[in-house]
Amino acid sequence: MNAAPPVRLVSVEGLCKVYPTRQGAIKALDDISFQIAPGETLALVGESGCGKSTLASALLGLMKFDAGTIEIGGNAVTAHRYGTTMPPRRDVGVVFQNPHSSLDPRMKVRSLVGEPLSGILGIRGEAVTRRAGELLSQVGLGVDYLNRYPHQLSGGQMQRVAIARALALEPRLLVLDEPTAALDVSVQAQILKLLKALQARSNVSYLFITHDLGVVDYIAHRVAVMYLGRIVESGSVDEVFAGPRHPYTRALLDAVPVIDPRRRRQSPPLDGEVPSPLNRLPGCAFAPRCRWAMNECRSSEPALCEEEPRRRAYACFRPLAPEKRPP
Repeated sequence: MNAAPPVRLVSVEGLCKVYPTRQGAIKALDDISFQIAPGETLALVGESGCGKSTLASALLGLMKFDAGTIEIGGNAVTAHRYGTTMPPRRDVGVVFQNPHSSLDPRMKVRSLVGEPLSGILGIRGEAVTRRAGELLSQVGLGVDYLNRYPHQLSGGQMQRVAIARALALEPRLLVLDEPTAALDVSVQAQILKLLKALQARSNVSYLFITHDLGVVDYIAHRVAVMYLGRIVESGSVDEVFAGPRHPYTRALLDAVPVIDPRRRRQSPPLDGEVPSPLNRLPGCAFAPRCRWAMNECRSSEPALCEEEPRRRAYACFRPLAPEKRPP
């Protein structure tokens, strides 16, 4: 008897995005595929410029994608020859990195949180105030914040308002684009704890974009590592962090400061810069920076190899052996 297919809320298959420029075409997304289950957090990590925010914009319908399919909640959109934009959806919300720029300074908190309710659901008057107060309560703020402006709030309070606004339409998926990067460390911990509590209560799914692997370890169930527009490794956080198979993932983990000397890796730091997307060399994009690269790596691009279907995958001709690390 065949096993039932895994439950999924989000399915992205073969997503591509190309930016034409005067100097040539830039492939920002190159055959991106992943899935997110209900109540699951998928973390997306990688260096600046690897395509993380472009992927988020495509999911949110803020830009066209040139190839592939995006399916959310059973509704699929496939790119045609002129590119496709995801239509606006009530069941997808977003929290941006910097609440100072994502919240209109001229609007009070009541209007900021209530804007989706009145603009999309048509709710008016006292009903907006009541629902906005309920949403603020969910994120740990009282109704006395309703009449405040963003400049009267701390950075953490502003991000809580941004989360309340994102939750107003009861989305099934939240795209979180570096939501703690602009906050102090102590405030980051409060926001991450809040996000975990909200997920446990509502079963909302998260696509969590970050460069902080410590945050990934705390909040995510699975992780996808991006390099120059491609996913080069994915799997559960425990498996990938304990035994990275791609050299780039290994380099990212080696760069994380560790206090316990028994758990420090002795690999040399990653040298060089991400190659220019305008002058991509043949073969694996990571080969110029990889100390394990072979001739094959410089001539052919490795396909994403699935060790376990939909669970663990990596794109490398010479994957690293699983490590045995101290407990």
